Parts: sequence; C-alpha cells; structure tokens
Amino acid sequence: MNDVDSGVPATSRADGSADYIARARGLVPLLRSAAARIDAACELPADVLDAMHAAQMFRLLIPRAYGGAELDPVTYVQCVEQIASGDASAAWCMNQGSGCSMSAAYMAPDVSREVWGGPRDVLAWGQAPAAKAVRVAGGWRVTGTWSFASGSRHATWLGAHCPCFDAKGGLERHPDGRPWERTMLIRRDVAKIDDVWQVMGLRGTGSDNYTFSDVFVDDAHTLTRDSAAERREPGLLYRFAAMQLYAAGFASVGLGVARATLDAFVDLARVKTPALNTQSLRDNNAVQGIIGHADARWKAARAGLHQTLREVQDAVSANGALSVADRMAIRQASTFAIHESRQVVHDIYHEAGATAIFASHPFERRLRDMNAVSQQTQGRRSHFETVGLYMLGGEPSLRWV
Repeated sequence: MNDVDSGVPATSRADGSADYIARARGLVPLLRSAAARIDAACELPADVLDAMHAAQMFRLLIPRAYGGAELDPVTYVQCVEQIASGDASAAWCMNQGSGCSMSAAYMAPDVSREVWGGPRDVLAWGQAPAAKAVRVAGGWRVTGTWSFASGSRHATWLGAHCPCFDAKGGLERHPDGRPWERTMLIRRDVAKIDDVWQVMGLRGTGSDNYTFSDVFVDDAHTLTRDSAAERREPGLLYRFAAMQLYAAGFASVGLGVARATLDAFVDLARVKTPALNTQSLRDNNAVQGIIGHADARWKAARAGLHQTLREVQDAVSANGALSVADRMAIRQASTFAIHESRQVVHDIYHEAGATAIFASHPFERRLRDMNAVSQQTQGRRSHFETVGLYMLGGEPSLRWV
C-alpha cells in the first residue's frame, strides 16, 4: 500500500508534503516505545514532545506565512494516521492543536506571530457552556471554566470560546438572532488548571479543565472562528472550517489505531498456538477470515475518507468555498471511518485471546483508546441521521458538520 496515498508520486511533489508523512512515520518507533509512559503520565513526556516539535507535527495547519506547513487536508490526515499508529494520545493532541492553529489564518499578522512564532508554541482549547465575555474599553473581561482541553499541558496559549455580552450585560447577537461567540486567546500561565483527567482511554491527552476569572483580553487577541469576513489567508486549506479537519483528523486517529492493532495481531497469529489447542492461529480458518475481512473493512473506510477529501478539495479549489454538500460528505466519511475502525479493533481484540489483556501487549491499550475515540463528539451515531436528513431534502442542524 502507498502510505502517501495522494495520487501523485512522492518524488514529484513540489510542496514537500510527502516529507511530512515520512517525518510522521519516522516517529512511530519512539511513540510505540513511549506508549506506556504516555498512558501512565496522562500527558506527552518531554522526549516525545521534543521529537514531535522537531518534526513540526504541531505546525502542519499553520499558514506558511508564519512558518507552518499549510498542508492540504488529504496529506494532513495521513500524518495524523501515522502518529496514531504509534500512539493514539499523541495523535489526538496533534490533531486538536492543529485544528486550533488554523486560527492563525484569521488573526492580524503580528498576533499570529506572537501566538505561533516560537517553534514550540501550541494553542489548545475546550468547551464551556457557561462562559461569558463582557465588553469593556479596548476588549473583553472573560470568565468561565473550559473542559476537554486536549494537549493543554504542553500548550503555551489557551482559547476561550465565549458568548459576548455588552457593557450592560445584554447578550450580543448576529443579525439572524444567533448569539455572537468569539474565541479569546490567553496565555496558559494566566489560567487555573484542574487535573480532572482520570479516564479509560486517550489518557495521554491530559484533557484538563481550565478557568479564567475576569481576565482582560484585548480585541486583537480575539476572533470569530471560521468567519469568512475575518479570514486573512487565501490558501485552499482555510476555505475549510476547523470542524472538517477535526472530523477527518480524529477519524484518522481511529484508522491509525485500527491498523496498528490489526498488524500486531497478524504478527501474533503467525507464532501463537492457543492453550489447549494444537492448531496455530495462523492455520485457523476463522482467524484467517477475520483478518481478511478486517483488512478490507479498514481499507474501505480509509479509502472512502481520502477520496471524499480529494473530491472536496477539488470542489473547493474550483468554487472557492465549501458547500453544505461538501461538509456533509466529510462528516459522513469521517464518522464511518471511526465506527469501522472501532469494529476492527473489537474483532481483533477478541481473537487475540488472553494475550490481549496483558499490559505488556498493545491490544488492551489500543482497545481503550479506540473506544475513547468513538465516544467523542466526532463519533456520534447521530451524525448519520444528520446526513440522512440532508439526503432526504430536510434542513438538519449544521453545528457539528
């Protein structure tokens, strides 16, 4: 299989994107050897961060104007998949931080260079239903607690999504009546961090809570995410919203975990003869069928995601904007890839027998990580209902599309 999977030979790609996939692949041995430490520490250890920063894995979606790679989506998700085949938490942090970093395309150049100018600068953020930003002279006073801030332990900046209120406390709204939300960028050292990340899977993401209490943020350090009116960078990448990169990227975390799980089982089946059995796993017809089916399931899900992204890239390049149909296509392919990856991991885990329950083997950790991936917003089954309603001519909510 061609790891680059772009339809263009690696040697002929002038933008150097194939090199980033190779860089990601080169980190896999380190990530696999560090996986137990990542899991135990609930964060990425220093040597892993050093290697990922050296390979620029947190700068793949930053504009070239600010020293980023500005990769196209198809190439980018292959980088995520490679990292996930080494460790799911590292890939999750990478994708979360990369989606956040697309904000650089919406900020004034001096602010973007301030936030992402250093080689180890990372922005992380979470969600906060009860947050608020109140208008004051020159900016906003921000208060709230945000959760699920993956990668926040190694971040240098945190984002605070806030509904906006005027100086008198009135909720500000868009002309269509929707609340006006802006994202405030604030240095991490200003926040109060709460370690709440005691979880089953994706432990190494360190997805803590953080709180800002009446913190002033000037207007220059705020943005309305994915607002065409505020977009300053013309590249094709920034015609996509961060949501599409989150969806396809987190689906690729699942694909990377599933591929690594399947490959590990193939290696095991070649040498293992189960207890109280004279037949090796390799010679078991049921195991042969499960491996063949799991491999086909994985390839189909991956190919569908990549082909969808290619078609949408072509459409956006031709039309200059992402259509609702494009968004639905990415949502469908991404959700499908997550669910198919989960099924591959579950099938393989069972066939590995008692070997799979030992921490000395990668199966139990990958099972936990894969189930954590599928529990997240991007893996909701209800996304298929959204796509189906759209296909039937309805008007579904586009909030998660």
